[in-house]
Amino acid sequence: MDVSQAPPTALAPASESALRVRMRRLGELTGNVLSNPTTLAGLIIITAMIGMALLAPWITTPNTPDPTQMPRDWGAIAVPPGSPGHPLGTTNTGGDVLYGVIWGARTSLRLSLIVVGVTVTVGVAVGSLAGYRGGRVDEVLMRIVDVFLSIPELIFALAIAAVLGPSFRNIILALAVVFWVKYARIMRAQVISVKQNEYVDAARIVGDSPLRIFRKDVLPNSITPVIVQATLDMGNIVLVGATLSFIGLAEAGLAEWGVLVSEGQAGISAGRWWASTFPGLMVFLWALAFNLLGDGLRDVLDPRTETSR
Repeated sequence: MDVSQAPPTALAPASESALRVRMRRLGELTGNVLSNPTTLAGLIIITAMIGMALLAPWITTPNTPDPTQMPRDWGAIAVPPGSPGHPLGTTNTGGDVLYGVIWGARTSLRLSLIVVGVTVTVGVAVGSLAGYRGGRVDEVLMRIVDVFLSIPELIFALAIAAVLGPSFRNIILALAVVFWVKYARIMRAQVISVKQNEYVDAARIVGDSPLRIFRKDVLPNSITPVIVQATLDMGNIVLVGATLSFIGLAEAGLAEWGVLVSEGQAGISAGRWWASTFPGLMVFLWALAFNLLGDGLRDVLDPRTETSR
């Protein structure tokens, strides 16, 4: 009997079996990630910081119409941690450090999600087109990528943000312009490797269209290194963004970790360490946590690592 004429119940067991296989693989992946103590530590830190970012409006009580701007208490200038109303102290301009740390998590989450989302989308599209089409398309696109890669990331982002002017939105735009190229190169290399496999040739022989082959066979088997790189960049982007904010390329008074470190640096010599230490520690923990998680995902998802264990 023709499969297309078979009743729906005839195909149900196969569908259920495929679903069970996917769920089993997801469970194995989760178990492997959680079995690594360092990866688990990174995941716990990330969960805590994301929770703090999402709950920021309820954890703090903003005294300003714009919650992304740190409220100022001009009667409490540079007070130390443990002061009434200011558990982590204040900056030299009366900015509440705890408020800046909590809303800085929300700002950093927004920064990393937007930049990673845009750069992965653009990079995967460009790299896939270059690797799958090849020829002159590949040559032109990769020469553009080489131009971007020839300039160090931080210097390139600094130049773009400086030209556009001090603004957190401009920092986001600058980082998006800079970071997409690495995903294009990674994806191109993966697509070129995967499309040479026999199962791709078999799909082509049975008459699958190029778009269907790419969507069904090439893309799912090429995306793993991109996922790992995106996880690592979630931390790296916040680190670079804080650097740009620290040198004055974000709005003054923004509740952002780099801005807080910049405001607090003047008081370090006078013993007022807290205004820079707490936000600096948050930047360190954010970058460390995503690097731990990214390394764990690479160990689990890389088939070469799997075969060596």
